[in-house]
Amino acid sequence: MPTALPRFQVTQTDDVKWALTVAGERWPEATRSELVARLFTTGAAAIADENESQRERRQEAIDFASGLLTAAYEPDYLESLRQDWPE
Repeated sequence: MPTALPRFQVTQTDDVKWALTVAGERWPEATRSELVARLFTTGAAAIADENESQRERRQEAIDFASGLLTAAYEPDYLESLRQDWPE
């Protein structure tokens, strides 16, 4: 089908062939072009979900650690350290 959108070529390596086979089992009615497009969007969605999960885990770790050491230091601890610093 003609399009004004840019196109590119994908060489059918063993990995690409395997991916198309797996995708063809999932979407048997799809053409090869549709399989490639679906693989792209499905893969991108999986990566985005993984990135979001990593961000959530990092934020949970930060939230957990936040304030853990407040009892170890007096409220004006940094200010008292800085009093000894040369100006």
